[in-house]
Amino acid sequence: MAAPAKGTSRTAQNDVSSIKKKGPGALATAYLVIYNVVMTAGWLVIAVGLVRAYLSKGSYHGLYYSIERPLKFFQTGALLEILHCAVGIVPSSVVLTGFQVMSRVFLTWAVTHSVREVQSEDSVLLFVVAWTVTEIIRYSFYTFSLLNHLPYLIKWARYTLFIVLYPMGVTGELLTIYAALPYVQKTGLYSVTLPNKYNFSFDYYTFLILVMVSYIPLFPQLYFHMMRQRKKVLASVEEHQKSN
Repeated sequence: MAAPAKGTSRTAQNDVSSIKKKGPGALATAYLVIYNVVMTAGWLVIAVGLVRAYLSKGSYHGLYYSIERPLKFFQTGALLEILHCAVGIVPSSVVLTGFQVMSRVFLTWAVTHSVREVQSEDSVLLFVVAWTVTEIIRYSFYTFSLLNHLPYLIKWARYTLFIVLYPMGVTGELLTIYAALPYVQKTGLYSVTLPNKYNFSFDYYTFLILVMVSYIPLFPQLYFHMMRQRKKVLASVEEHQKSN
């Protein structure tokens, strides 16, 4: 799922304090700055594409098709974040980052791309908009943090807008998966039935239902964790300003 937060779904283990405590070397820092600048630009391209398509069509229906390619490219590009954690240039949990990234990649390719009937659903636009705003803020946050020049506005947006964007993204994701269920059941997409030489079966329809159910315990935990981080981070900023 997306915590836009997302990015709202990405937690404070990635925040600036962690970067300062275990900062990467000069070469790694330069690479990370370039990576985050490129990703920020990529999601800005998606945002501009959405706005232009809306102004051209005069309707928000079917806007997914106008940004399908860049969305797939830049969302898949987030897989590099798992590698960054694995090699140690970013001091974040490989497991947590992997879960957050793979959940979005899964929704992008295994649901929205694979079940074309859902691509015109309004729910797709719901999570795409949430992801887009979240990622522009998140990658900007990382870029300025690495450069040690983090504007308060970006920090505030990072720890505030998720309050709306995270539920918005999760709602879009769940509704999209739900909309895909009838088509998956009808076509048997990605399902493996017995008998077969591997003596193995897999029901993708059931798997998607389990994915939806998993949101019930995970969403509140991640959301309220971000709320606690917001209070902690923004409070420390206010105390610093008062002391000056």
